[in-house]
Amino acid sequence: MNVPIRVLVVEDSLTIRKRLVEVLGEDPELQVVGEAEDGQRGVDLCRALRPDVVTLDMMMPVMTGVEAAEQIMAYCPTPILVVSASTNRGELFRTYDALAAGALDVLEKPGGHELADGWEGRLRAAVKLVSRIKVITHLRGRLAVARPSAPLEVAPVPPPAPARAGRLRAVAVGGSTGSPGAVLEILQALPRRFAAPVLLVVHINEPFGRAFADWLDTQSPLRVRYARDREPLEAASGVLMAPPGQHLFLERGLLRLDLGPERHSCRPSVDVLFESVARELGPDGLACLLTGMGRDGAAGMLAVRRAGGRTIAQDEATSVVFGMPREAILLGAAERVLPLGEIGDALAAAEAGGLP
Repeated sequence: MNVPIRVLVVEDSLTIRKRLVEVLGEDPELQVVGEAEDGQRGVDLCRALRPDVVTLDMMMPVMTGVEAAEQIMAYCPTPILVVSASTNRGELFRTYDALAAGALDVLEKPGGHELADGWEGRLRAAVKLVSRIKVITHLRGRLAVARPSAPLEVAPVPPPAPARAGRLRAVAVGGSTGSPGAVLEILQALPRRFAAPVLLVVHINEPFGRAFADWLDTQSPLRVRYARDREPLEAASGVLMAPPGQHLFLERGLLRLDLGPERHSCRPSVDVLFESVARELGPDGLACLLTGMGRDGAAGMLAVRRAGGRTIAQDEATSVVFGMPREAILLGAAERVLPLGEIGDALAAAEAGGLP
């Protein structure tokens, strides 16, 4: 018989906490091993019980959810599912802070229509999904301490690409699970004078994605905003992010947004962005693929490299989930594989013409 997934529920509302415990307890594959009514108690129980997953509220007494996430990921790394309200802008920002601190995913708190909208099933599925992720110590990730890993069987490097024109016209960045913190670290490492526009695709569950660009804007030296359909690339600056639920891509020198079919069950899709960068910019584009589950972005990165553009993949040691970068590396799409702490400097060097 399979051992059930052990869950610690951290939520200050007794009503919601009992609802979470009830829903999780209805699945024989899940076992609630502890309950905490504040962040400090949650951290203490996490250290004592060593659960497989923590469900974590954001707005709590004694210690907030963000502070609890930071403590858990620094001292007893455990997969964290944030269960939070999505209607309050302040709570949305705290949710992003928790994701940057190492939380893996986010789900809305239960409302009054759980049976109608499938919330119960989504909660159980999300807990099971994050339980399979082997998290890293957040501080270790910042310090880029390497973890041993098996060698990858990398595909042959694509044929020599056309000569590079020298001017970097755009940087395309994509990521999924674990990427909010990675994106933040990269942007904070870029100089204010960074001239090339940064086109950004991040997978964040709805309805939590709608304020992510605004949160990044408060944290980054570069201006961050959602892209607008048909704005010229040459007039763009700062970081332009795909709005929730819309693909972002380049077409005839313009930024385009659409509601086209999902790629790898994703919209926005990193592949859609990267493939357009390959078509439109050729050797004047750069694609950077960050931590994430699945394979979105790998084929698009290969297209960028074959077109002569630069490509960078985040390494395994600093990836929360080494899925998307791994797939790109296996395809031979990654020209360089770098720890997270070096990617910002590499982008700055490429923009300044310091990389071949």
